Amino acid sequence: MKIIPEQVTDYASHFIKVLIDYSPRLISAFLILFVGLYAIRLINRFIRKIMIKRNLEPTLTKFLADLLLWSLRVLLFVTFISKLGIETSSFVAILGAMGLAVGLSLQGSLSNFAGGVLIILFKPFKVGDFIEGQGVSGTVCEIQIFITKLITTNNQTVFIPNGSLSNGNIINYSMEKIRRADLTIAISYETNIKEAKDIIIAVLKNNPKVLLTPAPDVSVKSLTDSSIQLAVRPWANREDFWGVYADTLQNCKQAFDNAGIIIQPYVKEFSKKNEITNS
Repeated sequence: MKIIPEQVTDYASHFIKVLIDYSPRLISAFLILFVGLYAIRLINRFIRKIMIKRNLEPTLTKFLADLLLWSLRVLLFVTFISKLGIETSSFVAILGAMGLAVGLSLQGSLSNFAGGVLIILFKPFKVGDFIEGQGVSGTVCEIQIFITKLITTNNQTVFIPNGSLSNGNIINYSMEKIRRADLTIAISYETNIKEAKDIIIAVLKNNPKVLLTPAPDVSVKSLTDSSIQLAVRPWANREDFWGVYADTLQNCKQAFDNAGIIIQPYVKEFSKKNEITNS
């Protein structure tokens, strides 16, 4: 291929002319880009400080700050390419189509994302709370956008998707300052009910961890074929709950032994159909 010097000179002159004509727009676009990135960093840092001063949840602070950061970056990028002379309408249409395709392929993840946003905003629980959800109970150690991390009582780590967690029932055992233990003690029909109730009340009053207000309650729960079931309901501070639960059972057993009262063991009741089958 033969190179003609005149054509090379014409192409070079045309390129230089286009570069000179386009350079102000190019310089201003990159200037907007660099200044915008610096301004976004300052704004993000300022917003984080404000949210920290207002004692917002750390997870919510991080989520809102990251959301603001990427929203401003997308806006800056659109402004940058628009300054370069690129049509933004077609670019936005492409982004919308891509977003729709990604959304359809990640429906489960988007559900977990929405669940995480709901948990962060409405705060049914926070880090450090002991909760029960989706058949799992444990202490919340981390709330992420897609999953919630629990540590169970036997020190196992459980990850629960936020979508199913936010759509199901959640029991928060740490939200209230006091809790009531619901215990059942079975006694035989030969036992004096009033005497048994008085012994249990005395046991509860002698335990300093049992609250006097609300007052503990002892009442007949049900009459079965084999025993009289007494409902024992002491109140305790949240941190003393399990201690009161265990102490009540142990102390009642010891008090009954001293009084000569026998706790009726559980007797499995078979239906007539089972008796006929086993005979």
